[in-house]
Amino acid sequence: MKKYFLSLLSVGLLFASCKNDDNIFPDEPEEVKTASDYPTQHFMYQVMNEWYFWQAEVPNLADDKFENSADPDYISFLASESNPSNFFYNDLTFNHKNSVGDNASAKDRFSLAVENYKDLVNSLQGISSSNGLEFNLYRASNNAIFGVVTYILPDSGASMKDIARGDVFNGVDGQTLTDSNYIDLLFGNNASYTLNMADFSGDSVIGNGKEVALTKIENFSENPIHINKIIEQNGKKIGYLMYNGFLAAYDDQLNTVFGEFKAEKIDELILDFRYNGGGRVTSAIQMASAVYGTETDQLFLRARYNSKKMAVLPVDDNFTDKTYDSKTDLNTLNLKKVYIIATGRTASSSELVMNGLAPYVDVVHIGEVTVGKSEFSNTFVDAPDPQTGYFYTGNNDDKINPNNQWGIQPLLGKNENADGFSDYENGLVPDYEIIEDIENLGVLGDVDEPLLALTLSVISGNTAKRSLNHGSFSKSFAHSRIFSLTNNSMVMDGLLKPLKSKY
Repeated sequence: MKKYFLSLLSVGLLFASCKNDDNIFPDEPEEVKTASDYPTQHFMYQVMNEWYFWQAEVPNLADDKFENSADPDYISFLASESNPSNFFYNDLTFNHKNSVGDNASAKDRFSLAVENYKDLVNSLQGISSSNGLEFNLYRASNNAIFGVVTYILPDSGASMKDIARGDVFNGVDGQTLTDSNYIDLLFGNNASYTLNMADFSGDSVIGNGKEVALTKIENFSENPIHINKIIEQNGKKIGYLMYNGFLAAYDDQLNTVFGEFKAEKIDELILDFRYNGGGRVTSAIQMASAVYGTETDQLFLRARYNSKKMAVLPVDDNFTDKTYDSKTDLNTLNLKKVYIIATGRTASSSELVMNGLAPYVDVVHIGEVTVGKSEFSNTFVDAPDPQTGYFYTGNNDDKINPNNQWGIQPLLGKNENADGFSDYENGLVPDYEIIEDIENLGVLGDVDEPLLALTLSVISGNTAKRSLNHGSFSKSFAHSRIFSLTNNSMVMDGLLKPLKSKY
């Protein structure tokens, strides 16, 4: 027992004497981090350094800031922000509105980062979880918030309910709408909710006791061709098309509509973009070509990228004589004048059509000042490829990093027209101003609907340039698409030529 005790004592003394001796019992080596330990931040940086329009304006994106992707300073930079959204908006963009607020100092208003790229892709294809209700939000004289239905999507849940354009609501699930709750109530994750309907009473909105229960349909697909018809007036045939989004899936159907207009030998054309927030640029080129002509040797747009990409990418895109995907011969009207209804919800590819046609066609703008977005974007995912870089191609889902499902939609440049004009950040100004009167919205497509009625009067020559009263209430401050991932989008899919990434 004595020997056993002495042995234990010796071991104890040995540990005590060597407690601080790193040569005998060294600490575990510190793990060396690499870019792969921060896959989302690494992916975002690669794309933004290479493609972002304002790359030269962002110190973190300077080409000489990091030696390469193994640079310890680069690894430290990736590790500096664990939240990929904050990393994107605060560290990689140029005064993004998500960082500086939506004010004069915001330069980038539209670049986007999304945790699940599939949500972004679906949104670009017009697929979403939707109950089919489209609306604008307003404030009454007492600052109470209320909504006014602008239109109902066909074949949606709302289309089967007793609710229509012009109807008013001021509550959801029995809760009166306020600044603090309207986002959660109207734009939350709830699949169903009940609207509390209301009526106008002077400059106030009063609940009327009516309720409308609505339920979202998953993977609902909206047809952007909302109305197409021919209006006969004073011996003229006038084509009218209400088009609510530039979506590739409906390009052939859009071509068919123009074929019908052509067959009817219309004299004038009205394009109603009042609720059109944009979409695919190739669809916009098709639309403009269908209006003006299949002049494939004439410039429609010139893209302006960052200085690195301007040196290596083709920048010109002309009018087309075929649909982009199906390569169907394009129906064109060869018009010298077009009437376009556009409002404060008209953006991106809609504005591109208006601006791109302007050097060739007399574009008569009826409505309001538009959003003012000449910048274009594209979708990137973490699926690096020697040929396509980080572009989302629609065929590389199985190659996307399983540890990084983020998708980003950064602004890559600006599109200018054949006259070199692209500076309409403050919006395109109407020739004839009119704001929708929410107390008298009228029926879309009806000749007495105020915006269409004014357009028809302009065509007939009975209306001078003027502004029309828009009722007792101020302009809307929000609408049903404000949280759509691709609201105000102009996507250069198909037109950009993917290049291998730097890292």
